[in-house]
Amino acid sequence: MEGEGLYDGLDAVEVDFGVWSPGVDYVSGWREARVAADRLNRALLAAGFELSELRASATTTGEGHGVVRLAGWPTVVVRLARCLELAARNPDGGAA
Repeated sequence: MEGEGLYDGLDAVEVDFGVWSPGVDYVSGWREARVAADRLNRALLAAGFELSELRASATTTGEGHGVVRLAGWPTVVVRLARCLELAARNPDGGAA
């Protein structure tokens, strides 16, 4: 009907990645996740990773909480895991 919103009368709307509920602030959660994903992507680039092989991306939960997802080629994820394992063994970066 004219004048009705797209989601009027609906409890939730299914989308590709889950369900959107009217009245939930998904944008704020996504923005927070986007800032974190951008920071992680810059760190990955600085560590020599290619974003075409390993990338963080922002999304939200059904409740509007921000989520950062990391996706990459398995061999590149193994390389990242090795880097993190080495950093965990040497948390001070080798400083005396």
